[in-house]
Amino acid sequence: MLNGPIGTGKNNSLMGEYSLRLGEAVLRNRTFAAEKHARLEAEIANRVKSEFVANMSHELRTPLNTVIGFSKLLAESERRKIAEKDVVEYAQLIQDSACHLLSLINDILDISKIQSGRYTIEAREVNIDEVMEAVVASFRPQASDAGIEIELLPSGANCIVRGDQTKLRQAFANIVSNAVKFTQSGGQIFVEVLHHTDDTTTVLVRDTGVGMGDEEIKVAMTPFGQVDGGRSRWREGAGLGLPIAIALVELHGGRIEINSAKTMGTEVAITLPSPQFVSLIRRQDPGYSPGQG
Repeated sequence: MLNGPIGTGKNNSLMGEYSLRLGEAVLRNRTFAAEKHARLEAEIANRVKSEFVANMSHELRTPLNTVIGFSKLLAESERRKIAEKDVVEYAQLIQDSACHLLSLINDILDISKIQSGRYTIEAREVNIDEVMEAVVASFRPQASDAGIEIELLPSGANCIVRGDQTKLRQAFANIVSNAVKFTQSGGQIFVEVLHHTDDTTTVLVRDTGVGMGDEEIKVAMTPFGQVDGGRSRWREGAGLGLPIAIALVELHGGRIEINSAKTMGTEVAITLPSPQFVSLIRRQDPGYSPGQG
């Protein structure tokens, strides 16, 4: 006599084959999706790389052409007379272009060291009010030439943080530089230092500039990201100022928040922790990268 329902073996065989085919179909679908995702990522990476190379070439060639062109004119001064005032002007243009190149190279080296975990900061008491006075004063001539009003609002407090004064000034200068760069003539920039009851300090930089949408903010926060990536963009830059500022602030245990809207201007809030919190400020080790907790 047979035990068990008739056809059980055949049914099991069919179910097994069905399961195998279904598993293969799922695997093929996942493989296809993964390949499609990889292709999209590769296309985006290639586009970003091409755009970066084009923009960086433009950024490097412009000051280099100035240096080469005007230095050639000075070198030919024996063959053709150059007025003394023109010599001074050419030398100033060469110096300005060389300083721009040096700044660009330093930014690239900074972001490279930050991303590789080889960037360190020195912790000392820093008076943020004094730092911001120096930063705003350094940008007043540039803002004035562009027809922009820049004002440092009185804080009414002595805001002391613990950190690296040079690196903090670099971070704040990058933020203010962006505000000047993307504010049109007739606009305003307000800088304010706020001391909170929990002993944290916030620096606010508000401008009436062109502003950004949410997606543009994400791009601007990415190293080498260009909100307007075209070669014809109306403001020059390598896309490193804001990412470097974010990384430097994070190395101090702080954070940067950006609120912006198209045509409505931008507000950047840089918050630094209390001096007690940073008494054992992190020196970046090989395993640490900005953005980690």
